[in-house]
Parts: sequence; C-alpha cells; structure tokens
Amino acid sequence: MILGIVLAGGQSTRFGSDKALAELGGHTLLARAFDLLTGHCELVVIAGRERGPGRCIPDWPHAGMGPLAGIAAGLHLAQDEGYETVLTCGVDSVNLPDNLLDLLSPAPAYLEDQPVVGHWPVGATDTIERILEGTGRHSMLAFAEALGARAVKTPTKSVNINTPADLAAMERRDGI
Repeated sequence: MILGIVLAGGQSTRFGSDKALAELGGHTLLARAFDLLTGHCELVVIAGRERGPGRCIPDWPHAGMGPLAGIAAGLHLAQDEGYETVLTCGVDSVNLPDNLLDLLSPAPAYLEDQPVVGHWPVGATDTIERILEGTGRHSMLAFAEALGARAVKTPTKSVNINTPADLAAMERRDGI
C-alpha cells in the first residue's frame, strides 16, 4: 500500500502569497497535486496545512523545517497505519509524468530535477528523524543520499512553480 503526501508547508516567500491556493487552469495548485497523487495511492494526505481537499497532517517535528518535515510526518503516519511506501510531491509540482509511480519504483527513488517528488520506503523513518534532529544538512539530497535513493531522469524537465511569473509561464505554455 502506498500513502501519497502533498508537501504544502512552505512559506511561499518567493511567490508572495499562499502558493497552494494559486490557480492554474481553474484549479488550485494544492488540488492539482492532491488529484495527481490520488491516481497512484490508496490515501493522500496534505502535510503542513490545516485545511485542504483531503486529510491534513502537521509537519514533523514542527513547521518551518522544509519538505523533509512533511515527508517525516507522512512516514510516521504510514508506519502507524501499515503503509509500505510513500509517494511525495510538492504543492507546486506540475506536469509530472503519467507513469510517475512506475518511474520511481522500487523505492527509494526521486526525480533528479525535482527531489521532493519521490517514492520512499517506510523504513526511512529513522533516517529522516536523524537528519531532522541532527546538525547537518536538512536537505532532500542529504536524505536521498543517506538512503541510497536512485535519481530518475525524465524525458522532459518537470516544472516547479516558485513565483507568479513561473505560474504565468506555465499558463502560457499549456494554453490555460
């Protein structure tokens, strides 16, 4: 069983407002990410938010620690509820491949150009806890390295929306 985790706890500082609620093609980025993972997972949760289109969970150990805190929260939930792996994506991850789960299986693996998009085994819980509680780098790549995760290249670069200009470019590109 696979638990989907939408990482939505960021501060949206480069975006200037709550990026998760920005719309692309008539749907919020949060709803788009949630729907994307719903197609691959038995359950999808939203990490780092209090409200959304599905069950929301707080970041672990607390907010403000970046995407690893959302993944850690999801791994804890997955462990408690009997899931084998988690599939993650950022709230701003768009145009991901339709065969995302196939590309990222078996876990652990992540998209080389967007490491928050990954497939992680529940057994990674101890590793992520050590990283978040330690003094070293609290980065996605440090987590991936510690697990020996595969970096997966895709034929086209996935898009990550960080600014309103990125959102406008995506709308123009896709004719939305």
